[in-house]
Amino acid sequence: MPRSSATDRRFLEKHGGQWRVTVAVPRDLHDRMPTRLKRSLNTDSLAAANRLKWSVIAELKAEIERARGGTLKAKHIQDALEMAEMLRKAKTAEEREAIRDGVMLSSDGMLGPLYYRGEDPDTGEPIYEHNPEREREAGEFVKIALGMSTLVDLHHAAYLESLTVKPRTRADDVRAMKYLKAWCKREGVEPSLQAINRKVAVRFMDALPDLAKGLSPVTLNKYLRRLSRYWQWLERREEVDTNVWHGLTLPEPETPHDAEERPFSDEEMRRLLTGETTQHMHDLMRIAALTGARIDVIVSLKVRDCEGGVFVFKPQKKEKKERITPIHSSIVPIIERRTKGKSPDDDLFPEWPPVKKAGSMRERSFKASNQFTEYRRSVGVDEVIPGKRRSLVNFHSFRRWFITTAERADQPEHIIAAVVGHKRSGMTLGRYSAGPLVEQARRCVEAVKLPALEMEDPQGDDSLSGKDEAA
Repeated sequence: MPRSSATDRRFLEKHGGQWRVTVAVPRDLHDRMPTRLKRSLNTDSLAAANRLKWSVIAELKAEIERARGGTLKAKHIQDALEMAEMLRKAKTAEEREAIRDGVMLSSDGMLGPLYYRGEDPDTGEPIYEHNPEREREAGEFVKIALGMSTLVDLHHAAYLESLTVKPRTRADDVRAMKYLKAWCKREGVEPSLQAINRKVAVRFMDALPDLAKGLSPVTLNKYLRRLSRYWQWLERREEVDTNVWHGLTLPEPETPHDAEERPFSDEEMRRLLTGETTQHMHDLMRIAALTGARIDVIVSLKVRDCEGGVFVFKPQKKEKKERITPIHSSIVPIIERRTKGKSPDDDLFPEWPPVKKAGSMRERSFKASNQFTEYRRSVGVDEVIPGKRRSLVNFHSFRRWFITTAERADQPEHIIAAVVGHKRSGMTLGRYSAGPLVEQARRCVEAVKLPALEMEDPQGDDSLSGKDEAA
């Protein structure tokens, strides 16, 4: 049977003839707080105590969260969220009404005293007003506590938890939300899901280049897409009616043909494959050149991923499962040397171990990529043009070189796509070293030949440049 305000004693205890609120402190905070927080309501009426207790409960719970060391929103926002959660969990109409009364009482308390603002020019009567900032906070508190307004980032943490993307993409989500909230504050727009409609979204898009000065339209559109993904997630959960960001993009300047990133030329390949660097860098470059694989999947290979004459690369980009690529005959000696005496779970490239720092946005290949860039520049392989952040040749140029070379060797486009993991339909390679699809892929891989090098290993292993392992 529902509890009435005359019998409900939850969060209440009698002390000195008057009622007070009591809230238990979690055990993990007992070293810095008492086991319970208590606050008098200054009334001997149980019915009155039930009307007054909810705002006090919210304040005490917010105090507990602050002691936990979490990053909190403004106090009135945190209190409002606590009240909204209590209202959501209320079981009876009487309890909901009591919580609403508590919200209004808390709002009145937030307003503070009236201040003299002058005289009415018509009547000469004195004018008293509340502090505008206090009035704004009190209004915000009521709207959030009563569920009339939902903070734009209220569900963002849950959304981020649901993502299966790289840390860098997750960081883009965080930056996009940061820019949106900063713009709302600057423009006086309520940072709530209800306030951000299509017109507001367009205004934000138009202001984004000024808000994020120095960033290219490509990067800014990435932030708009991340906001769109968040709204899609909210729409599926019926938190919003529609995705107001759908189709919103800033115009991107067309890249001239001679300013596009490109494959390495054969002369650049010779410089890279015969230059003075470490053996593991030479191994990495040859595997990249003869598979078309991205740097992170190569550096992340385990010994078990190089068995049966094929590489098993982890999914990247929009791939939904691991990808099989035949091992080119000329890099078999590299694999044999790197796997000899190792267990299946050992790294193929222990020289570039996984990032140890928890929560790091860096991929495992971060250091390998930086080292390659430094080496590439040292052998004179570079092409930087004004207005472009990256050189037109970079590690990804190995991938472009592989695809270009395979096309020139008359390999079928759909087989090349299967080998390098481009989007395709109706074809997949199983995890086997035999079978028609893998054999077609193997012919494609073997059709790609490295350019003749000035220095080749006398034993026929052109994976070695004739140089000793550098430190």
